Amino acid sequence: MTSFIDRVVLHVSAGNGGNGCASVHREKFRPLGGPDGGNGGRGGDVILEVDRGVATLLDFHFHPHQRATSGKPGQGSNRSGAEGSDLVLQVPDGTVVVDAESGEQLADLVGLGSRYVLAAGGAGGLGNASLASPRRRAPGFALLGEPGEAKDVVLELKSVADVALVGFPSAGKSSLVAAISAARPKIADYPFTTLVPNLGVVYGSDHPSYTVADVPGLIPGASEGKGLGLEFLRHVERCSVLVHVLDCATLDPGRDPVSDLDALEAELGAYGGGGLTGRPRVVALSKIDVPEARELAEMVRPELESRGLEVFAISAASHEGLRSLTLRLAQLVEQHRFENVPPEPTRIVLRPRPVGGREFTVTEVGEQAYQVAGIKPLRWVRQTDFTNEEAIGFLGDRLAKLGVEAELAKLGAQPGAEVTIGEVTFDWEPTLADQAATVGPRGTDSRVVTQVRKSRDQRHAEFIERHTPFEELEAADPGTPAP
Repeated sequence: MTSFIDRVVLHVSAGNGGNGCASVHREKFRPLGGPDGGNGGRGGDVILEVDRGVATLLDFHFHPHQRATSGKPGQGSNRSGAEGSDLVLQVPDGTVVVDAESGEQLADLVGLGSRYVLAAGGAGGLGNASLASPRRRAPGFALLGEPGEAKDVVLELKSVADVALVGFPSAGKSSLVAAISAARPKIADYPFTTLVPNLGVVYGSDHPSYTVADVPGLIPGASEGKGLGLEFLRHVERCSVLVHVLDCATLDPGRDPVSDLDALEAELGAYGGGGLTGRPRVVALSKIDVPEARELAEMVRPELESRGLEVFAISAASHEGLRSLTLRLAQLVEQHRFENVPPEPTRIVLRPRPVGGREFTVTEVGEQAYQVAGIKPLRWVRQTDFTNEEAIGFLGDRLAKLGVEAELAKLGAQPGAEVTIGEVTFDWEPTLADQAATVGPRGTDSRVVTQVRKSRDQRHAEFIERHTPFEELEAADPGTPAP
């Protein structure tokens, strides 16, 4: 029997962007040909797409970790890195995407070809050829690629069927599906034979085809988690017609078709999803091939019809009453299709940021401690190579131009104040934006002093000190500490 999985936890990671390249063009008779470092490639996205050939989430149950490929780094001679390939994951029609942490519904994929970008790939870093400007004619740095998004989501499958069969265990639902369609579910005379939803297609020359869903049986308390019904009730949320399959041949004490119907309606009403109480209902009194069941069906028919329900006495074994039932279901399905517009494939909605809004915020989180938030500052910090002085100076210029320096001064920040952007914390030096970087060796910035190059005399003095015996040093300077 094929395994059926309708709920999985999926861990996805988009591809990282490739780093930009810092390169200078060199050829004969042109020792300084200018910067020619290429840009890094963009990382691949992770995309969910509805495929008609997929009916279960089984693949993701065995492979819950999915990752797209990363972009390649840029190279010299203005060669950009290759982009990462998108990872397209095929999912069944009716898949709901829920954020695993917040519980927020991210997408409801209905319709063949519906797509949803689950995790976006990181942007590639710019090479020094793209960073060149009149102020920086030959940048000695490049931007790093951004990391791709990583998400943990829950995929839930809600079957897209026209008719749903609901009833107690062993009420004859699977037998009914097998009798009116080509589906062959497991049938046995013990409760909870049906462990997974079964779908069947009903064809007819005098009516349009429609699909029927058979879900595991409901018992009292299913809406509170008892039995198997609650786990699969979401599979009837999208159905247009509900068929109550009531067992007229049950031998359980205290059970009859009317009490079974009341129990089923109570569980459907208690279930919070989909508004199941407002769906059209049809009652199917099953197993009338048993003489006692036929008598009981005739007894309860007036009571059920007095409630406004259409009642059909059927037998899956002898096929009695099946044609009238299937024709009526076809009429109800056709009416529902006429009154309701077919669902269109889920559209990808682009929500651009408003123009003119604030692009960052500065919050005081302590005494002379500030937190900077915003899309641009966070992205710029991720792109900065903090081992390169010139790259640090370039970041300071970008933040100052954006207005972060002015906002810090407005809030009373003093030199040396602790400023945090993302995962990076540094001491604020307001003079960085007030002075221009002087021309120097590539990869350096006169405003950023991270390494102090020792002079020749200093290196010579250290050499003499390392090779002079301690007795001579102590005689020259009695306060010299012992090595």
